[in-house]
Amino acid sequence: MRFLVLTFLMSLFTPSDPPNVEKVYEPIVVLELFTSQGCSSCPSADKLLDEVNDAYHDQNVFSLSYHVAYWNYIGWKDPYSDTKHADKQRVYARKFRSRSIYTPQLVVNGKEHFVGSDRNTMFSKVKQYSKEPVSNSALIKEVRRTGEQLDFQYEVEGALSGKMIHIALVLKERQTQVKRGENRNRNLKNTNIVIAEQFKAAASGTIGSSIAIPELVSEKDQLQLIVLVEDENSTITGAAKSTYL
Repeated sequence: MRFLVLTFLMSLFTPSDPPNVEKVYEPIVVLELFTSQGCSSCPSADKLLDEVNDAYHDQNVFSLSYHVAYWNYIGWKDPYSDTKHADKQRVYARKFRSRSIYTPQLVVNGKEHFVGSDRNTMFSKVKQYSKEPVSNSALIKEVRRTGEQLDFQYEVEGALSGKMIHIALVLKERQTQVKRGENRNRNLKNTNIVIAEQFKAAASGTIGSSIAIPELVSEKDQLQLIVLVEDENSTITGAAKSTYL
């Protein structure tokens, strides 16, 4: 009887199993630049993004250049512009409680924004977010460029409830001789241009997918796949990139 009482008393002071703690993964830095060839303030931001992309190409730094269409009315139609990119900006504007959208705008990990040509802030934020773990990891594998599409597989780990997978196909770089508008007679270089996107509900396991290559891409152009994990508040919680293809 004494043994049973002692066992019961010991059980009262035995630590319970540790609570479920969300696993964290290596930090990522996702730089989303909203730009336009029709914007006179944008070339310096484009140049800075290119510099960052070169400096951190082998690290968990991901750069995407979204060309908006709302500057096309000035006289030069940006060949990479898409009205959906401004829609994405408006989602961020509501999140950040901004009254308007602008270029060049740089959004980091879907958490904050600043003027995309601000060099000091750019490198400061890369350094800051390189130290902050995230709640998801991602992996891209088995990438094949077959004719007019890319076939690939991806995997994500971590908490996935309510999250989306954002797949972006980016064009490594292009030089454009601008003939009209605010940047007329300038030769502009753009890098990691978003040319196609897909959105899917997040799911565990290995997922097979494909994405069409737009007609503007030539055989000599280099492409890269970027997979982002985004929560319901447009915060980016995981990312992966392929090598250039």
